[in-house]
Amino acid sequence: MESPESEVEAVLGRSEIVGATTDEGKARIFPCDSCGADFEFHIGEQKLKCPFCGFEKDVELAEDSEVVEQDFHAMLERIVEFRELDEKAKASETEGASDCSEVRCESCSGVVVFTGTLTSTECPYCGSPIQRENVHTATKRVPVDGVLPFLVERSTVQGKLKDWVKSRWFAPGDFKKRGAQGKFNGVYLPYWTFDSLTFNAYSGERGENYTVRVGTGKNKRTETRTRWYPASGRFQRFFDDVLVVASQGFPESYIIALEPWPLTECVPFTQQYLAGYLARTYDIELDRGFEQGKKRIDNAILSDVRGRIGGDKQRVHSVKSRYDAVTYKHLLLPVYLMTYRFKNKPYRIFVNAVTGEIQGQRPYSWVKILMAILAGVLAIIAAFVIFNMAK
Repeated sequence: MESPESEVEAVLGRSEIVGATTDEGKARIFPCDSCGADFEFHIGEQKLKCPFCGFEKDVELAEDSEVVEQDFHAMLERIVEFRELDEKAKASETEGASDCSEVRCESCSGVVVFTGTLTSTECPYCGSPIQRENVHTATKRVPVDGVLPFLVERSTVQGKLKDWVKSRWFAPGDFKKRGAQGKFNGVYLPYWTFDSLTFNAYSGERGENYTVRVGTGKNKRTETRTRWYPASGRFQRFFDDVLVVASQGFPESYIIALEPWPLTECVPFTQQYLAGYLARTYDIELDRGFEQGKKRIDNAILSDVRGRIGGDKQRVHSVKSRYDAVTYKHLLLPVYLMTYRFKNKPYRIFVNAVTGEIQGQRPYSWVKILMAILAGVLAIIAAFVIFNMAK
C-alpha cells in the first residue's frame, strides 16, 4: 500500500532535485566536486562555480525537461484532493513554507533560521549558501515550473544605480552627490503567469464631437458638443503570460514597473540556480493569484472595448467576459533588492536582474519643488502680460 506521502506526491507531482541533503534532510547544499566547498551560481558563466578553487559545473537538467503551461482548473482540483489527504500525510510531510525552521550549516555547524516564505539564504556565520529542503517542490505546494536565471552582475547594477540617482528630478543635492548607498541582495521572487482565451460582450455609446457658434456680440463663442450613438459588440482576445507576483509585502507599482520580463528565456526549475541567492516561495495562493491576474486582463479588455467603440468619447455600460482555456506557470524571477537610508528614512530599490531596469523610492527636495512651481507661475504671468500688451 502506498504511503500517504506517496499518495500526495501522485496528486501534486514533485520535480527532480539535484544536490546534497544536510541536517537530516532539512536543507540542501551543492558541494564542489573538486574541493568540497559550496558551489554558487555564477552569472557570467551561467554555471555552478566554486568561489574557492574555481571549479565549474554545468547546471544539471533532465533531457526531456521543459517549461510548459499547466492546467489551472485541474491543479485547483488536485489541491482540493491534497487537502483531503493532508491529515494522513501529516506524519511524513515536511514542514510547510509558512513555518519557522532551524537548519544546521554543514560547513561551520552554525544554526540558520528560515522563517515565513524564505527558502534560500546564506549562513550568517560562514557565508555558505544553504536552502530549505523540499519547499519549492513540496507536496503541499504547487511545484515551480521554471526559473529565469540572473544575467546582470551586481557591479553592473551599481553603475546603473549611479545613473538612476543622477537622473532623479527634484532630488536633494546631497543625495545626488552621495548616491544611494547599500548592499544589493539577489532574490528570486515567485510569480504566477496566466494564459486565457476570453470571450467578451460589451454595450455602450460612441460620442462624436461637433462645434456650434453660440451667443451674440462680445459673448459670441464656439462650443464643442457631443452626439451619442449606441454601440455594442462581441470579440475574442487571447492573453499570454499575464504576470502576478506571488509574494506579499512588495509595492505593486514598482514590481510591475520592472516588466517586461523575457519569459521565453526561462529554463526548467532546478534548485541549482538558487545556489548562493535568496529565494522565496509563494504566499499568494494560485486561485488568489488568478483573481489578481483577472484585474489586469479586465483592464486590458476595457481599453480594447473603448477602442472598438471608437469616436471622440466613449461610454461603457457593461462588459461581460468569459475566461476559457486557463493555464498557468509557477516561475521564479530574479530581482536585486536594496534598502538605503537618507536622513534616517529608509527607501527601497528594485532591479530587474535580467534587463537591468531600476525602480524604487527616492527622497524629494521640497525647496526645489517650490522653486519650480514659483518659476512656472512667473512664466504664466509673463506670458499673460506679453499677450495683453500685444493686443
